[in-house]
Amino acid sequence: MQIYNTLTRKKDEFKPRFDGKVSMYTCGPTVYHYAHIGNLRSYIMEDVLEKFFRFSGYDVKRVMNITDVGHLTSDGDTGDDKMLKGAKREKKTVMEIAQFYTDAFFADCKKLNIKTPDVVEPATGCIDEFIKVISSLMEKGFAYEAGGNIYFDTSKLKQYYVFNDFKEEDLAVGVREGVEEDTNKRNKADFVLWFTKSKFDDQELKWDSPWGIGYPGWHIECSCISMKHLGEYLDIHCGGIDNAFPHHTNEIAQSEAYIGHDWCNYWFHVHHLNTNSGKMSKSSGEFLTVSLLESKGYDPLVYRFFCLNSHYRKSLVFSYENLDNSAVAFNKIIAKIATFVKDDKGEIDKAKYDELYNSFKDALDNDLNTSLAITALYDVLKADANGKTKVALINEFDKVLSLDLVNKAEKLCENNEEDDIPADVMELVEKRKQARAEKNFALADSLRDEIAGMGYVIEETRQGTKIRKK
Repeated sequence: MQIYNTLTRKKDEFKPRFDGKVSMYTCGPTVYHYAHIGNLRSYIMEDVLEKFFRFSGYDVKRVMNITDVGHLTSDGDTGDDKMLKGAKREKKTVMEIAQFYTDAFFADCKKLNIKTPDVVEPATGCIDEFIKVISSLMEKGFAYEAGGNIYFDTSKLKQYYVFNDFKEEDLAVGVREGVEEDTNKRNKADFVLWFTKSKFDDQELKWDSPWGIGYPGWHIECSCISMKHLGEYLDIHCGGIDNAFPHHTNEIAQSEAYIGHDWCNYWFHVHHLNTNSGKMSKSSGEFLTVSLLESKGYDPLVYRFFCLNSHYRKSLVFSYENLDNSAVAFNKIIAKIATFVKDDKGEIDKAKYDELYNSFKDALDNDLNTSLAITALYDVLKADANGKTKVALINEFDKVLSLDLVNKAEKLCENNEEDDIPADVMELVEKRKQARAEKNFALADSLRDEIAGMGYVIEETRQGTKIRKK
């Protein structure tokens, strides 16, 4: 498998350190609010990556953190703790906020068929690990105390800015617009490992430490949680491209200073989901969540399908028009598969199966090109092969795509009284369902009449839409 490695800035052949085993770390959510669909694009693509590793025969151990303390509203170590901000907003305790939005995050993941990582660790469960690593960094001269806080000293590194070739002054925290400079820092790029009560007296979560009562910074948690569960060598680290600097840059700095050797070989970064007005965020425009899409009649897996039709290293523009187009295409695929499910006879054509299977695998081996993988799925739909061969291939592909393709096709068949309904009629039925979901009743009525003209009657029941011959 070739994968683009942000660390080397080129496609590299993926080779885990230990044969057949992959250690994988994913930056988890800061659970102070619902995840928007831009956040979830990253988790969808990371889910595809993990499932493709497993599809390819690797034994994967994937770890994810839950940030429930230490992540400030500015990446430059200024502002309120995001968790405290959420607690004030909703007049709840920080831990109540953390539990509620952690549950909400995994509920969204379930709707999107995102597998829960093998290990999920909240930051508040690893205070002893943070103190141990920070103490070691102090002893080794990589950290210092100033103004009541503990900072990592980036000047002690041979190279700090590892992901790009920008000039130091272009990236230095403290000169970026909107970031307040911390005068306690020896160097502008230094970052906080541990805050004490001297800075945030209203911080709800505090722990005793060798440097006073306080709490960890955001960056230290991922390093410690990864090393706790995956050891001192990590194969691949995933996250959104906006985390490359400063978060992932700081992770590398503190981890390698602590362990004394290279830490992670591959860095996988997913690019932004944008709206027509720019990068999606919680504070600008309509707050787009999975629940909002559902309330508008969209199947969450249509959003997953929408994401898979674009490469993870390309910015993707969200609009309801684009999502509608994906819904129509997705429903056509389901309707087509339904015709194969009803004709699942004969033997698997091994030669045709291997040809189409290899096309799918080659697409994902090429830097996880999900767009080409969807093309490989379309190739199956139109291939000169029997239904049994096609259904077998689609089931294999869906181990990675996770779109519930055959299951949805089977349910579509169950909702129809006749087994010989043509694919073009079924496509119109699916278009009508989408029109009803979007409350476009004029279009729905027009499609019903068109279906009637083809000799079929639609009935709406409590079990769903049914279709039968006149």
